[in-house]
Amino acid sequence: MSEFYDLLLIAIPFVLLDIVMRIVSILDIYKQERAVKGLSKLGWTLVVLIINFAWIVYFLGGRDYATFDD
Repeated sequence: MSEFYDLLLIAIPFVLLDIVMRIVSILDIYKQERAVKGLSKLGWTLVVLIINFAWIVYFLGGRDYATFDD
């Protein structure tokens, strides 16, 4: 039983990190000035909500970092 608690103590920070970064990425997706690549905003939202650690894929490949000159 001790191994279970040791594993749980290791897993809790990763679960909390995943939850917080899912919230951050969804807030980022729906910023008015944010453009996304590959999928629609709804598509990225579903991917981030359904797949664990998909926010990494969103931040590396789904955000459009292009700057627009006014």
